[in-house]
Amino acid sequence: MTRKNKLAVLIMILIGAGIFIYEARDLNGAQLIHELLTLDLKWLLVAFLLMFGSWIIETFVVQIFIRSEADDLDFKTALRVPLVEQLFNAITPMASGGQPAQLFALMQSGVEAGRASSVLLMKFVVYQFMVLINFVLTLFIGFDQVSKHFGALALFIVFGFVIHVVVIVGLLMVMYYYKFTKKLVNLVMIPIGWFVKPEKKLAMQSNLDHKIDTFYAESLHLKREKKRVIKACLLTLVQLLFYYAVPYFVLLSLGVSHVSIVKVIVLHVMIVMIVSLFPIPGGTGGAEYSFKTLFATYVASPSKLILGMLLWRFLTYYLGMICGIIAMAFPPKSKRT
Repeated sequence: MTRKNKLAVLIMILIGAGIFIYEARDLNGAQLIHELLTLDLKWLLVAFLLMFGSWIIETFVVQIFIRSEADDLDFKTALRVPLVEQLFNAITPMASGGQPAQLFALMQSGVEAGRASSVLLMKFVVYQFMVLINFVLTLFIGFDQVSKHFGALALFIVFGFVIHVVVIVGLLMVMYYYKFTKKLVNLVMIPIGWFVKPEKKLAMQSNLDHKIDTFYAESLHLKREKKRVIKACLLTLVQLLFYYAVPYFVLLSLGVSHVSIVKVIVLHVMIVMIVSLFPIPGGTGGAEYSFKTLFATYVASPSKLILGMLLWRFLTYYLGMICGIIAMAFPPKSKRT
């Protein structure tokens, strides 16, 4: 890790600690300690296992896409990819560092850059589709409940949904309407040119054209690898289900057992959608606020709510950072050496 990345990790940990201290400022310290000491550890262990299980399933997805006559990754080497992704998703705005970090991890393992890019593209497209499917299902199940009680957050949820739909539509247009998409992008660039210098507009258009060309070329692999894509889709659905179920078992560890797992999963999907809109790494601030707001209806005790927020945040955010740092510390032996 570079000095800049280490600094980013430290800053995010300090911000997270600051948020927890601020949220706990009015709580009874003795009560908070009591809640911590009386945690039902078996349910907390289940939450840990679900989180690790989601990364293991993502590892299988990496292996499915990378496997060919020329390339293959053993489980230990492939596991490093999602762990490194967790770290760089956590310390970069809008999780923008996850994809380059995975590319670097695959190349360290001896996978050729073009092949690695193709694998990550297929993995990204599958993941985005499965996230959208999960979100659409939860909209039907629980959005009405969220919109009635949390109007402002409901607007964020809708906005997040629109952004994901736009991303998916954009990907599909490049895959199936390549020439039309390039013409459409060129038309969009015309009004942008009214506000930026000609050389900057040219650079932006050239960059967009290059990305569209690259994505289209790589998307051809998706069309040829239907069986792999279907397997990856099913595994990714399970991966997301594991991840979305984590707060349910955190609540059980706190003795909150009157909430159904379906409701908790719905609320967690909504939180993830809201967090994706915040440009701060990890959606810090927005994630904690969303959890506290959405789960306050079901957790009457303020100390349990804050402790639940801390445990959930540790499992779904900081644990990934820790595992990613460990993965970075042990680079794999490249097949080329």
